[in-house]
Amino acid sequence: MTSTDRSIGWSREEMAERAALDIPGGSYVNLGIGIPEKVAKCVPTDREVVYHTENGLLGMGPSPTSEHGDPELINAGKRQVTAIPGAAYFHHADSFVMIRGGHIDICILGAMQVSRTGDLANWSTGDPDAVPAVGGAMDLVAGVRTVYVITQHCTKDGRPKLVEACSYPLTGRAVVKRIYTDLAVIDIGTGGFQLVELAPGIGFEYVRERTDANLVPMGG
Repeated sequence: MTSTDRSIGWSREEMAERAALDIPGGSYVNLGIGIPEKVAKCVPTDREVVYHTENGLLGMGPSPTSEHGDPELINAGKRQVTAIPGAAYFHHADSFVMIRGGHIDICILGAMQVSRTGDLANWSTGDPDAVPAVGGAMDLVAGVRTVYVITQHCTKDGRPKLVEACSYPLTGRAVVKRIYTDLAVIDIGTGGFQLVELAPGIGFEYVRERTDANLVPMGG
C-alpha cells in the first residue's frame, strides 16, 4: 500500500479551481456533494454558467451568509443556496426529465473509485451495513453529456481510487471523461488513464505508483 502525503499537491479548493477552468461559458452544470460544490465559486467571472440541482432549481446561486439564508432554498446536498435573477423552480420529476433528456451539459461528481475505462463507483462500498444512497448520480451519469470527477487520488489509508476495475457497486459504465485529483488531471484514454497535468511539485512516477492501473504520460 502506497500512502499519499496530503500536505503536497492541490488542496480541495485548488482542485475545484482547476476543474472550473474546464467549464465553458454558457454551460448548464450540475454539481455533486462535497468538493464539487466548491467549483461554483471558482468559475472565471467572465463566463456565465447556469447551475442545476436535481431537487428542482435551475439558476442556483452561491451559498448565503448565515443571517440571510432561507431554510427552504437548498441544493441536493441540503445546503442552503441562493437563486440568481431569472432562476426557475420546478417539480422534482421535471428536474430529472432535464437530466435524462440530455439537457445538462456537465456534471461534476465525487468518487470512491474510477476504472481505467471510465466506470464510476460513487454511491456504496457494497458492505452489508452500508446505507444505500444512490441519489441522482445514476441518472446524471446516464443523461449528462460530460461527466467529470473530483476526488482525492487515494483513500485516507492509502488505497488508490483510480483502478483497473471497480470493486464497489457501479454508478455507471464508461461514463467519466476527466478526473481531477490532488495530484493530477487525468483523462480516460484508449490506453487507460492519460495524464493531462501534474499538480505543482508532483512527478509522474509519484502519481503512477499511486494509480492501480496503466497511466500514460503526457504526450504518450
